Amino acid sequence: MRRNRNTSLDNAVTDFILLGLAHPPNLRTFLFLVFFLIYILTQLGNLLILLTVWADPKLHARPMYILLGVLSFLDMWLSSVIVPRIILNFTPASKVILFGGCVAQLYFFHFLGSTQCFLYTLMAYDRYLAICQPLRYPVLMNGKLCTILVAGAWVAGSIHGSIQASLTFRLPYCGPKQVDYFFCDIPAVLRLACADTTVNELVTFVDIGVVAASCFMLILLSYANIVLAILKIRTADGRRRAFSTCGSHLTVVTVYYVPCIFIYLRAGSKSPLDGAVAVFYTVITPLLNPLIYTLRNQDVKSALKRLRAGRRNVAEEK
Repeated sequence: MRRNRNTSLDNAVTDFILLGLAHPPNLRTFLFLVFFLIYILTQLGNLLILLTVWADPKLHARPMYILLGVLSFLDMWLSSVIVPRIILNFTPASKVILFGGCVAQLYFFHFLGSTQCFLYTLMAYDRYLAICQPLRYPVLMNGKLCTILVAGAWVAGSIHGSIQASLTFRLPYCGPKQVDYFFCDIPAVLRLACADTTVNELVTFVDIGVVAASCFMLILLSYANIVLAILKIRTADGRRRAFSTCGSHLTVVTVYYVPCIFIYLRAGSKSPLDGAVAVFYTVITPLLNPLIYTLRNQDVKSALKRLRAGRRNVAEEK
């Protein structure tokens, strides 16, 4: 996209107006309640997972559940970066977001989102080692190594978010300042730049494309090996348990990556579907993660039962 505008730096934008999600006025109250409920359930569901992993000794000693706890933590923060702004859109409150607030929102969204991307890859690697290398698993994936890998994912995510935010906001913005989106994201903000954005669009496509594609290919490679290993398991119960454990992760990965690819790998797209797709992976996916991992994961369900039984015993002793 190329724009040549004769503008002055004195007219630089100091804030933006988030237009939010298009909606019929008569549904404003209903949508406010829906998104408010989604946000509360997202926070409570992920907090429950986080506390369960932390409180149950059988879970927080296993790398798989350390990673699950980190995923829940990321989902809570990712939802908090996006959903409150959506909720605000359904109220009479001002839709203005300061320039610095827009920078921060874009940075934290891509920081947390890319960290989550790396984390899904680590979870696939963990499942690959557990199923394909069961005897060596305690050595290849221990608590210390898991912590180092998670820390590396956070650092890489922070670098990715910094690159995207600095490249986006190094451009001049001098009006208009209405962001036709429900949060400050790269495609929507770049459309308001008073300069040529071709390089930004190319870097965004390559950077996000390389990160997403690399992680996705590694995940697919891990699960290809996992499927081959599962098919060699002699007992039907063993195959069922292995598929059940991996099925939840594959479900989460699918609902995360497909919308991301739809949004970011189509340079310059202005499809009206972008907003709906973005709502899915920014709002719905953090809500689904706790449901998927609790309903499909026997270890988590058993841990919840143990915690409830423990609280019941304490109450009876009193």
